[in-house]
Amino acid sequence: MARDALRPVIRLRSTAGTGSTYVTRKNRRTTPDRLVLRKYDPVIRRHVDFREDR
Repeated sequence: MARDALRPVIRLRSTAGTGSTYVTRKNRRTTPDRLVLRKYDPVIRRHVDFREDR
């Protein structure tokens, strides 16, 4: 399956330590490093960085 090899499902975990996660896909070819997105953490009710967790 070429689709799964190129765009794997990744889990984004909150850097605030609350345990909140988001699930998304990323393109390995264009983004080989770990992904960091600023998203909303519902536990602490503010936006924080979510880092890729492998």
